[in-house]
Amino acid sequence: MKKGYLLKTTAVVGLSAFLLAACGNSGNGEGGSNEGTTLNWTTSGELPTMDTTMATDNISFTAMEAVNEGLYRQTQEGEYELALLAEEPEISEDGNTYTYKLKDNAVWSNGDPITANDFVFAWQRLVNPDQGATYSYLLDGIVENASEIIAGDKDPSELGVKAIDDHTLEVKYAKPVPYIEGLLAMAPLYPLNEKYVNEKGDAYGTTAENVLYNGPYVLEGWDGTNLNWTMKKNDQYWDKDAVKTDVINWQVIKENSTALNLFDSGEIDYTTIGGEYAQTRQDDPNLASSPESTIAYIKMNQERDGKETPLANKNIRHGIAQAIDKDSYVDDVLQNGSVKADYFVPKDLASDPNGGEDFRKENGSDLLPYDLEAAQEAFKQGLEEIGEDNISLELLTDDTEGAKRSAEYLQGQLQENLDGLNVEIKAVPFKSRIAADDKQDYDLQIALWGADYADPINYLELFQTDGPNNKSGYSNPQYDELIKASLNETEKLDERWDNLKEAEKMLLDDAAIAPLYQRSQAYLQNPSVKGVARNQVGANEGFKWVTKE
Repeated sequence: MKKGYLLKTTAVVGLSAFLLAACGNSGNGEGGSNEGTTLNWTTSGELPTMDTTMATDNISFTAMEAVNEGLYRQTQEGEYELALLAEEPEISEDGNTYTYKLKDNAVWSNGDPITANDFVFAWQRLVNPDQGATYSYLLDGIVENASEIIAGDKDPSELGVKAIDDHTLEVKYAKPVPYIEGLLAMAPLYPLNEKYVNEKGDAYGTTAENVLYNGPYVLEGWDGTNLNWTMKKNDQYWDKDAVKTDVINWQVIKENSTALNLFDSGEIDYTTIGGEYAQTRQDDPNLASSPESTIAYIKMNQERDGKETPLANKNIRHGIAQAIDKDSYVDDVLQNGSVKADYFVPKDLASDPNGGEDFRKENGSDLLPYDLEAAQEAFKQGLEEIGEDNISLELLTDDTEGAKRSAEYLQGQLQENLDGLNVEIKAVPFKSRIAADDKQDYDLQIALWGADYADPINYLELFQTDGPNNKSGYSNPQYDELIKASLNETEKLDERWDNLKEAEKMLLDDAAIAPLYQRSQAYLQNPSVKGVARNQVGANEGFKWVTKE
């Protein structure tokens, strides 16, 4: 994110607190000793899945980064280093074919060696349309034949990836990819043990006992629905000597007050905070804030249950998008350092390929601002256009204390400012919200997106017609053409940059979404804890090098 075109991953974080005792047993491999360094950590929501092919959220990605890895791993400084690779790849003269040599001492937690076929199987599974993986788009247009396979026009076996031998992987890319190292550090491109996955079938990735591990830790005590789990040092890990922490205990806690009590009593080492709780801790030396590339926005669903919703009307969407006082929202409700966003591509994500100017500065920061008069006029006109005097919409959000507080503020703003609008809040567990989004079963949704890679396209491609992450019914053929041109252009970078700027303006002129804020995360952390990798773009936290004095 800080350096132009490097690829990194998703970020979705919230209020959190920790587990008080280790629990459960893993059926795979040997965990590290329970005696030694123990961290008590927190997260804001349930762990949805440990199937790297099917994950779409940062809670899953953060857990996966701790217990597994791919060809590369992100460092504490946000760079990329060799993980399962033994050496840098050999690259063909045309820059499209890479030959990767794997480490010969890397094994799964059941003792099986990690082979090139593990990558072939995982990547073919990712693009297989029968699998229905949202993150198949990571390979779409990137690896040879991936687009045709995703579209159902070719067989997954035709993907441009091949195991030359057990430790040699050949990948044929459809075009040069400047952010390839970051791409290969992402969880959906981690290897999978084909025999193990096939044996587990639909149970794969649903509990700690139904996963194989190859990273710094192994997961224990997660049954697929519970609110606590444990990570233990993986004695089978090829770089186990670099791992200094024996146990990381996790718990989901959704109330600020509970989290703060546990932190103050020394029972947890970390928790995020917000709202008035953050304000009361301004003089606490343990308080810090981490800026992120995450953009929060209201996703507006134009088609639900096969029927067009009022949000299919552009003026209705504009009314909603411009009726929210975002300055008051970040200053009085969030109070965690976040800043209002009248844009979709975050600040400090990527720079002009020539001049080095930040995308946000070049494209302006007031593309869809709060404007009460314009909002009321647009909403009134929208009601007339759809032939209604009033409408009722459901606002879907997470069930954390902070999420519900945000939803109540948004509900109040929309109902007070827009005559004829009723908003009902539906607060559900994080895992349920992700499922509802996937089924497009919502009206309004408080959503967040952090970059999979540090390029504006990773935000803007979300809303292509029928895109795997769209899930809102938004469609604009002109917008699609701009995105398609930007995805395919690797030489005329100035032209590509201009297309991206035009696409963002078009998206917000259509009010496809209602941007809210760019997040900073305020948190309390035990000062004796060192070495947690925090990435503005990437899995929210990395724990390979963490220590506790």
